Amino acid sequence: MYQQFEETAQPEKGPERLDALRTQIKAEGLDGFLVPRADVHQGEYVAPRDDRLAWLTGFTGSAGFCAALKDAAGVFIDGRYRVQVKAQVADAYTPIPWPEVTLAEWLRIRLPHGGRVGFDPWLHTPSQISDLEEALEGSRIEILRCANLVDRIWQDQPGPPMAPVITQPMDFAGEAHQAKIDRLAKSLRSKGIANSVLTLPDSICWLLNIRGSDIARNPVAQGFAVLSAKGQVVLYMAPEKLGEVGETLGSSVEIRAPSRFALDLAVLEGPVGVDHATAPLAVVDALTAAKVETRDLPDPCILPKACKNSVEIEGARAAHRRDGVAMVRFLAWLDAQAPGTLTEIDVVRQLENERRATNALRDISFETISGAGAHGAIVHYRVTEATNAAVEDGQLLLVDSGGQYQDGTTDITRTMAIGAPGGEECEAFTRVLKGMIALSRVRWPAGLAGRDLDVLARVALWEAGLDYAHGTGHGVGSYLSVHEGPARLSRSGTVPLEPGMILSNEPGFYREGAYGIRIENLVVVQEAPAIAGGTVDKMLCFETLTFVPIDRRLIVPDMLTTPERDWLNTYHAECNERLAPLVGAAVRPWLDAATAPL
Repeated sequence: MYQQFEETAQPEKGPERLDALRTQIKAEGLDGFLVPRADVHQGEYVAPRDDRLAWLTGFTGSAGFCAALKDAAGVFIDGRYRVQVKAQVADAYTPIPWPEVTLAEWLRIRLPHGGRVGFDPWLHTPSQISDLEEALEGSRIEILRCANLVDRIWQDQPGPPMAPVITQPMDFAGEAHQAKIDRLAKSLRSKGIANSVLTLPDSICWLLNIRGSDIARNPVAQGFAVLSAKGQVVLYMAPEKLGEVGETLGSSVEIRAPSRFALDLAVLEGPVGVDHATAPLAVVDALTAAKVETRDLPDPCILPKACKNSVEIEGARAAHRRDGVAMVRFLAWLDAQAPGTLTEIDVVRQLENERRATNALRDISFETISGAGAHGAIVHYRVTEATNAAVEDGQLLLVDSGGQYQDGTTDITRTMAIGAPGGEECEAFTRVLKGMIALSRVRWPAGLAGRDLDVLARVALWEAGLDYAHGTGHGVGSYLSVHEGPARLSRSGTVPLEPGMILSNEPGFYREGAYGIRIENLVVVQEAPAIAGGTVDKMLCFETLTFVPIDRRLIVPDMLTTPERDWLNTYHAECNERLAPLVGAAVRPWLDAATAPL
């Protein structure tokens, strides 16, 4: 099994670890210290060595941070983790709803007479710190660089990850790494940039057509790189991780030990591009100290990586077809089990077994969320041996899962009725479905961003006074991170959507203590066919990648408009057409019934 079920949160150890941290805070002459979830690469997922937030507080979510002061410790979490955090942190920590309450607002209240708050400049970006300093202007609160105080007290901190690197073949990458280097170097020259510092592992892996396993569920190798406008790359990665792969990168890629990275920054030719939104502040500090000219330049890999080429898109289609077969076989098995005979862990194991049976699974793309009843309302619920619940008659079961295949990354959520569903649940499910269909059907003028479309997924819920406290969709990599920037379908999504971007479409609704609903497909942005007489020059639309039946038992047909019903019936017909020849004779009757027209 890729997924394990041990309880990793240790809230009982939080108070003593907080006391030890406060001893270090006092020794440094500080009034507080910031502990982010992020590592030096600002990744959403981190290696065990970098899981400082979880080690200190017990909170295991993929986003958040702690502000530890002498007399208070706030754990800042967004809407996905409001329920989860309550069960994972001791009373010594106070959950803070973020961004509704900002760090600056909280610090002003807790330090009314000013104070000195330390942070590790390798774990925070220039933008984060400048925004915080601006928000604290006039408060007499200083934000000061210092050594990492958590590392000082973490006696058994694991070592850095050293997983081997593999090549991502052209059959899946669709573009040679030298062609990518040349393309991006040309872009740097056009901007007058001599060098660009790359700190995001998925950017580096995409650029060089390599993959790794330094981070669980994310096929990336950790390292840094510098891309020059001359078409050269210096890769700061342990040679023992690269092995023979290093020899295949060619003369344009020089490999150096990671320990040289900070030192080499001082001798770079400027101007040097640094992404202030993703790079560590320590990188800018090192360049500034050496009087090297810098510019705030978005990571040059982020947008090209997000806009998948035709080979990557075809790979995504193949991966979703394969994953769809596994999902259908799983759903047929689930329906055959009597209510009350399964647990949430049984569900996770069976689904992973179906994906493994494809003989193409490299890893799951994240820890499978298997939430029965009230657990479904915990947006990022992770079942453990301690929380494992029976899947009972009358409940909803929310399963959010995905696979890492060499030709693509999948992410799908389905919510299923166990036994006879209640009327409230069916109405809420249908409203969520209407939102998912609205996004699936939309055409929009080129140039719009995710924030312009997010509302479409919420209108049906808003009409009933309902909503969900997470974005509607995130970018997805090509055998890379399941959460990928820069585009997103959310109120904060400001990057224009472009052809080739793969995103999730996943509205939901959560009744705390009762049930959770989410329906998720992956979609890819494409150019929309022209409409005769239309006045908009270029329009875009979504192609659906995920084809797995949506539980008809939870749909209130009369709530759907004719176009919505037509979309669903067409979608289900296509599910059947694509998957029936592949699922096997025993499963085909279930698929026929699950995809019957409404």
